[in-house]
Amino acid sequence: MKFGTFDDQNREYVITRPDTPLPWINYLGCEAYFGIISNTAGGYSFYQDPRLRRITRYRYNNVPMDMGGRYIYLRDNTSGEFWSPSWQPTRKPLDEYTCRHGQGYSIISSSLKGVFASTRYFVPMGENLEVWQLTVRNDRGEALDLSVFSSIEFCLWDALDDSSNFQRNFSTGQVEVEDGVIYHKTEYRERRNHFAYFACSAEVAGFDTQREAFLGAYRGWDSPQVVEAGQCSNSIAYGWSPVGVHQVNVTLQPGEERQVIFLLGYHENPADDKFDPPGSQTINKRAVKTVIRRYLQAEEADRAFAVLKTYWGELLDRFQVETPDEHTNRMVNIWNAYQNMITFNMSRSASYFESGIGRGMGYRDSNQDLLGFVHMVPERARERILDLAATQMASGGAYHQYQQLTKRGNDAVGSNFNDDPLWLVLAVSAYIKETGDWSILDAMVPYDNQPGSETPLYEHLQRSVRYTVERKGPHGLPLIGRADWNDCLNLNCFSSEPGQSFQTTTNKEGKVAESVFIAGLFAVAGREMAELAAARGNSAEARELISQVEEMEAVVYQHGWDGAWFRRAYDDFGRPIGSAQNEEGQIFIEPQGMCIMGGLGLDDGKAEQALKSVGERLATMHGIVLQQPAYSQYYLHLGEISSYPPGYKENAGIFCHTNPWIMIAETLVGHGDQAHDYYLRINPSRREEISEVHRGEPYVYSQMIAGRDAATHGEAKNSWLTGTAAWNYVAITQYILGIQPTLKGLKVAPVIPAAWKGFKSTRLYRGVTYQIEVERKGPGNLTRLWVNGQAVEGNVVPLPETGVKDVQVKVELA
Repeated sequence: MKFGTFDDQNREYVITRPDTPLPWINYLGCEAYFGIISNTAGGYSFYQDPRLRRITRYRYNNVPMDMGGRYIYLRDNTSGEFWSPSWQPTRKPLDEYTCRHGQGYSIISSSLKGVFASTRYFVPMGENLEVWQLTVRNDRGEALDLSVFSSIEFCLWDALDDSSNFQRNFSTGQVEVEDGVIYHKTEYRERRNHFAYFACSAEVAGFDTQREAFLGAYRGWDSPQVVEAGQCSNSIAYGWSPVGVHQVNVTLQPGEERQVIFLLGYHENPADDKFDPPGSQTINKRAVKTVIRRYLQAEEADRAFAVLKTYWGELLDRFQVETPDEHTNRMVNIWNAYQNMITFNMSRSASYFESGIGRGMGYRDSNQDLLGFVHMVPERARERILDLAATQMASGGAYHQYQQLTKRGNDAVGSNFNDDPLWLVLAVSAYIKETGDWSILDAMVPYDNQPGSETPLYEHLQRSVRYTVERKGPHGLPLIGRADWNDCLNLNCFSSEPGQSFQTTTNKEGKVAESVFIAGLFAVAGREMAELAAARGNSAEARELISQVEEMEAVVYQHGWDGAWFRRAYDDFGRPIGSAQNEEGQIFIEPQGMCIMGGLGLDDGKAEQALKSVGERLATMHGIVLQQPAYSQYYLHLGEISSYPPGYKENAGIFCHTNPWIMIAETLVGHGDQAHDYYLRINPSRREEISEVHRGEPYVYSQMIAGRDAATHGEAKNSWLTGTAAWNYVAITQYILGIQPTLKGLKVAPVIPAAWKGFKSTRLYRGVTYQIEVERKGPGNLTRLWVNGQAVEGNVVPLPETGVKDVQVKVELA
């Protein structure tokens, strides 16, 4: 069953039914001001940090689902009938409905009884505000007397405090209203530096700022008493819950249409604002009146929207492909790239599955996300790398998360996730390969954001590698710490042997559980680091790094190979995890992908055998599950992984983040058909036809799809903010299509399905546009390369001379 359709020409997904299985969302904003918007106008807005600068309220886990957002109500003043053109919150059946989600904007349109309404929501580039452009048209044969009501509910800035500190917050709400503009100034008395505003382009017939005055006691957003009565009460919120509501009365003749613009914005005063002296009770409205006047003009709003479209078009055009598969084209050219940019902005902080309150920016997450967006915004990728490195500790470890606004590490979560440091190496290597900007390695970066502790970024990378080398367990494998990539595999929990009391074992770190996965990751990062060292002329360091990688490989072969696949780990008592010795959890996906990506098993058949085991034991029609058999009960010594029911999340769910590692591994052994087959199994566009099963958005990846052991096998959860986006982009573009940046130039080495006759691609790389054409001349993956008509040895396109802007690349596969 489908609930919409792709409009590839306009780079939009068009939803044609409002009652999607789950809210299908989009993101507004791409700089400092952001919003989440669903296909029925639900969601919220914030400035920079979704916890500390939350502008509007949203209630997760609400009933009805997805309640609270950017709502507009229309009221036919002749009949008294009212409805929401976005369907929510009134849910009145509409004659027609569409929601067009695009890059940084959404357009929700509907018709009911001859009244057409369309609202375009977007955030202009360079501004800290969002625009709602409402167009209303009278398609009846008689005059229409209509009232339009806008509505939002203000959050009291700190979203955590707002949702919990009621004894205080029910007494702090404050607003000002001037010339139809509603200014939200709660906490301005103490903070004195920021406020929100809600403005309207038309003359207002009334307003409300007190929630109960608008909704009525014991009433909800589906039936506000003000809309029902047809007249605002001009309430002023003092304490309780401030809202923003405008009423605009419109008379339309047959065929006539009218546009009304609403602005929701944020302003932060400079520290030395002379218009805001201490003790002042009035906010500095002068600072925002100019921007309000500008964007309340339709021409300016239209111009700003055109600029936004151009911005996204230029980003997406940096890498385009034309393959025989429409789902590959659609995801690479539009939606996967767009999702990568959203994960750049949000990490794992704010979605319909992340509250924006607790996690902030993930260290491991953001380093991996960078792999998918570095080619689109290299200058911002550089900034992100330096932010991440500054949360690293002098030991080489790192805070697992940090807050967007403060850039400070999250003390509540802390560090000791022992894979975290190595991801920085992969991110920096990817950046240099993409840009050729070696100067980043000499940038001075502090540890734990402490002034005076700065060292060159390259030393941060050295400490990242050393962190693993210095922390090995009894088998010589890396210590897992609190967890590795799988946060729920907590092998250093209090645990016990049968018949013994709960206990822990100790070494210099206090625990001895080890990770085969981190060993594989070390092989990947160590080789990348060696390549950087060699390119900088540090040949001795490069040799030492390769020696350390080879030593780790030997340990994996001795203690990490289980006979037909790579083991996952060793617990606190030295017992193997992910082994045929186990009754449950015998084989895990992560080490199969990461060890092979690190080069293990490629020369002795172990990689082929491990991938065969994955295909036989882990692969399903909906993707590859994380482990098998699923854990049927809770095991204290395994931690959170066994707390989930079988088939969900880390307990044998299809954790989509890891599936691309297997796709990449399959290309490394030359299996193009299998790699692309796995790619399509979790490709959201390919899954659009089963939306009633998948349930999640068909235009973006989800973190998880329920596994074969689940009652809802194939159901997706946790969409948008997932490392799945970046890794799938890397798998399809750099390994299956084979267009891969290197330190020496652009490598073109496709491993594509045998049935493909070839493909074309346009790739902007280091300021040069590469026009790439791949043609299959026979079976296999060996390449012959021509650059601007000249044959070139190998599969790396040499960097062109300075001033060259276009390069023609022809590749033959045989």
